[in-house]
Amino acid sequence: MIGIQATSIYEPALKATAGELAIKTGIPEEVIIEKFGLYEKRVAPEHEHASDLAVAAGKEILKSVDPLEIDVVIYFGSPYKDYPIWTASSKAQYELGTKNAYSFEMMNVSSCFPIAVKVAKDMIYSDKSINHILLVGGSKESQAINYENPRSRFMFNFADGGAAALVSRNATKSEILASSIITDGSFHADVLVPGGGSVHPVSEEVVQEKSHYLDVPDPQGMKERLDPVSIPNFTRVIHEAVEKSGANIKDLKVLLPLHTKKSMFRDLLKSVGLQEEQAVYLTHHGHMSALDPCFGIHLAEKAGMLNQGDLAVIVSAGTGYTWAATAIRWLESAM
Repeated sequence: MIGIQATSIYEPALKATAGELAIKTGIPEEVIIEKFGLYEKRVAPEHEHASDLAVAAGKEILKSVDPLEIDVVIYFGSPYKDYPIWTASSKAQYELGTKNAYSFEMMNVSSCFPIAVKVAKDMIYSDKSINHILLVGGSKESQAINYENPRSRFMFNFADGGAAALVSRNATKSEILASSIITDGSFHADVLVPGGGSVHPVSEEVVQEKSHYLDVPDPQGMKERLDPVSIPNFTRVIHEAVEKSGANIKDLKVLLPLHTKKSMFRDLLKSVGLQEEQAVYLTHHGHMSALDPCFGIHLAEKAGMLNQGDLAVIVSAGTGYTWAATAIRWLESAM
């Protein structure tokens, strides 16, 4: 049985409270709490980068697993990493001591964790030489935001952290079931970092115009096209993942989504018939690129939300735009 056998998270020590964000952004503190759904978020210090955050999370899992038993290391975290053209996965493979593993990266911004879990399961299923895959991710996207740019307002909840998951052939904790993924590439140019790539290489002008930060060229245009399809696409991938797993949406017990504004979180729960206590909402962490659903599994298990036989779904969406969900059956009773 192929499943997620362990998860871990790493929380940077520094915090940015809703009050501090209000001062930075000019948005009232109560709006950040009530609309953004954020009391505080974690912020990594200058010396900690995405790879360091990923490694720190991975080390927690390897306290109870021999690093030499890991066959593959996959980095699934933020594309905003230590260096522009560089593999965080190889650094993780080395620093974690997983000498028998090869490594590579999966990059699909915030939607990546449900996809990475699917890929890990498929790799183990198709290759009998693979028994354990370690997924590691880091996010330092709080540093990629220009809080003076109102066009990037919806990204003011971007935060930092590390997360890891061990996917194993003979798992006893959970079973990875089916997945569903939708991409609508018409949104490919709606969220990006304008400067620093081959279109606008690094220059004095790029720095002066602050185009090396994430931006939304046409916020209203994106909203008009995204709002009508966002919840329907979230709902569709959740339903399809559950149904492809041989279950009914009424069997769904726990939802582990990315961190969104509070109204969208509530709409999403309503669309699949769940209550707020049946989901993890990262009010004290913020949105950490692809890491959110992995944080969700870890925090849900810690809170005793996952019981033997429960059907859970990890679900996320990433700019570009891709919606992804993977269903998981929990095999152990909560402690």
